Amino acid sequence: MAQKLITIADHKTYGIDNRYHAYFMEDVDSWIIITADWLAVLACSMAIMGLFNNSKDHIKWIWYSCSIGLVLAIFWVYYMLRMPKFRWDVIWLPLGPLCGAGVCLYVDHLLSESSEEVRKLRSYMYAFKAG
Repeated sequence: MAQKLITIADHKTYGIDNRYHAYFMEDVDSWIIITADWLAVLACSMAIMGLFNNSKDHIKWIWYSCSIGLVLAIFWVYYMLRMPKFRWDVIWLPLGPLCGAGVCLYVDHLLSESSEEVRKLRSYMYAFKAG
């Protein structure tokens, strides 16, 4: 996420100077790339917020992050396929936010399963002590 923020600042001051974004300079305006980077930062922030939020509907934030990541993935893959030569070194642009949100969903699932198992073990312990 910090790398994205640095890239956005570089775009504002120096234009398209980043190698990964320079591949798209003929097809995409600079402000669109900056917007896509901001959306990637937003998607990562929402996924992190979903993990740290203790409310009942915390999973909603992670799903919002997944949907933004999916839109970004479609955007980047579209422009990657329009390039004359497919560049594998920019594959992280479409997959980064989407995979980050997917990992957060997986971690949230593991944490909820572990909490349920701990709850069951505690109930067994109290049932044993009472008997």
